[in-house]
Amino acid sequence: MDDAQLQPGQLLARGVARYLRRNDFACLEEFVPRRGLRTDVYALGPGGEIWVVECKSSRADYLSDQKWQGYLEFCDRFFWAVDGDFPQDLLPAETGLIIADSYDAEILRMGPETKLAPARRKKLTLKFARDGARRLQGYRDPGVPALTGPEA
Repeated sequence: MDDAQLQPGQLLARGVARYLRRNDFACLEEFVPRRGLRTDVYALGPGGEIWVVECKSSRADYLSDQKWQGYLEFCDRFFWAVDGDFPQDLLPAETGLIIADSYDAEILRMGPETKLAPARRKKLTLKFARDGARRLQGYRDPGVPALTGPEA
């Protein structure tokens, strides 16, 4: 997809996913851990750790986000990803911070760790794998709906 077709938040998500991939994380963009919640970047680390990264392209984008605290129960660490011009003082100090652009990213502040319960981690890891496999199948065989179907 051409950069001109992507929204500013999607460009940030791409840079974040590239950075995390270099650090041995697998990422899914627009992952839904449960109905009503859609994370910008959901990352699964080499040790099974799960990170959520919410990408905010502007002050208005951040201020309109009323759901972010609902993501905390679906990850071990939570981060905001913003560009270098974003007013960082708006972001809660008790969350992680990533500076990103469409090509790369860097963690400025590590989000605090709150480990998921083992049963929830297993359920989310399985959902991550199944959603990722469906998306891949959709790219390989466009006649198969990759992002729809029975809920996990």
